[in-house]
Amino acid sequence: MQEGVIPVVVMGLGEIGRAIARAALASPDLDVVAAVDPAHAGRSLEELVGLPCSEIEVAAELPRSVARGGVVLHATGSRFDDVGTEVEGAVRDGLSVVSTCEELAYPWLANEERADALDRLASARGVVVLGTGVNPGFVLDRLPAFLSQVTGPVRHVRASRVVDVAQRRPALARKVGVGLTEEAFAEQAERGEIGHVGLSESAVLVARGCRLEFDEVADEEIEAVIAEEDAEGGPRRGEVAGLRQVARLFSEGREVVLLELDIHVGADPRDEVELDADPPLRAVVPGGIPGDLATANAVVHAARVLGALAPGLATVLDLPSGR
Repeated sequence: MQEGVIPVVVMGLGEIGRAIARAALASPDLDVVAAVDPAHAGRSLEELVGLPCSEIEVAAELPRSVARGGVVLHATGSRFDDVGTEVEGAVRDGLSVVSTCEELAYPWLANEERADALDRLASARGVVVLGTGVNPGFVLDRLPAFLSQVTGPVRHVRASRVVDVAQRRPALARKVGVGLTEEAFAEQAERGEIGHVGLSESAVLVARGCRLEFDEVADEEIEAVIAEEDAEGGPRRGEVAGLRQVARLFSEGREVVLLELDIHVGADPRDEVELDADPPLRAVVPGGIPGDLATANAVVHAARVLGALAPGLATVLDLPSGR
């Protein structure tokens, strides 16, 4: 391995994990030394990702041989409670972690006690733990915070992301309830089985990044989008075509952050940020930022720059603003 090149382990080889592996293999700053996924243990990484790396056999567990100073590129789950043991194990082995776990974007919101414990553990081991991706991690949090650097004090942030689920991986369609009846959608949403994880975490991050005070994180609102006509290969008329989800923060009863997520079949994709400030600012990305590839690149980029961060549990607001 060349001097200055960072050894990395890809943990989790679903669609996002494979995209991360490809991005890491293409990066001259990273050296993929191992891959971990019990579902694919014994297979070659090359077989899974279609890029030359025949010497890497997928393991069921994190190898103990990875050099201290390495980074785990982690993509196994959305909830902190579900992935915490994996992350803590890597940290105890002296490895930093960059994870796509949505709740790790700001883990103090979902589990403050465990987040503080992970922060202490990472600090003691001299490593960094970071949750990132496109959403949360960029569009609805880091991007608005970055844009606020060219305005005066921010009074309110509205940011929205619109995604045509027909253009994304099938797992996303299941995640937003495509094809369900409206009744089944409501039942699954009530149980927390449907919807995007991390929207409230993004709201807190954008408030911190824009220096907005808040005293209330409102319960998220989720509603079904119903198909008005049959879609080829998609929902039939009257079935669920996706969802709309909203997160809000308030300060003394006044809304200061509004994040809107609209993911449904046939949507007009775009990302939009509006800052109520002096001067006011509105930015639109027609077509939206491609979710899967952007997430993979965000993870790889973060792994390259972790050395600039203090040991402990970090957020995307701590990352350098440039490459």
